Amino acid sequence: MITLYHCIDARSFRTLWMLEELDLPYELKVLPFPPRARARDYLAINPLGTVPLLIDGGARLTESSATCQYLAARHSPGALDVGPREPDYAAYLNWLHMSDATLTFPQTLVLRYERLEPPERRQPQVAQDYARWFLARLRAVDAALADERAHLCAGRFTAADVAVAYAPMLAGRIGLGEQLPPRVRAYGERLARRPAFTRAQAAQREAAIAQGVPAEPALNG
Repeated sequence: MITLYHCIDARSFRTLWMLEELDLPYELKVLPFPPRARARDYLAINPLGTVPLLIDGGARLTESSATCQYLAARHSPGALDVGPREPDYAAYLNWLHMSDATLTFPQTLVLRYERLEPPERRQPQVAQDYARWFLARLRAVDAALADERAHLCAGRFTAADVAVAYAPMLAGRIGLGEQLPPRVRAYGERLARRPAFTRAQAAQREAAIAQGVPAEPALNG
């Protein structure tokens, strides 16, 4: 049985969405955000205190984009995965890594310094600077969608789409949704209508309620 440690709408949503796309059985453990401060027992399982933590037999992964790549390669070769012999393999890997290192990272700083820190520690200028950074980095996604393609690479829906589409989803949660380029916003909205995305949203809410954890994302401090 696969086990996923997760916070509502956190980066671990990528992993949850992948599990639903692949129709894999899993156990979902929902933690309050941030778990390193509000679920101290979790540190004994993951010393980083971050989510996701994906456990699949002896495999343990803590990077959300890595979980997407792992699940696609292990459980859907040739489908959500893009193989080394396919022409878009390099693009696929680049999108997976860009999704977190380039797109999500600046958003986490906006979230932290605009909403999560106590009022006396908030840094509006830092939040504004990193919001601009994030929006500028979306140029790559916007350019990739310029020819009206539905997906980022390989001519089909892949784990790269799951990883990258989390960025416009999070942008909407932290007040940047209206500033997204129209193509990027439409791309995120289109993928959010996938049945697996809807199931993942329902699964996290149901698990949170059952486990006594707040079912709303902790984005307002």
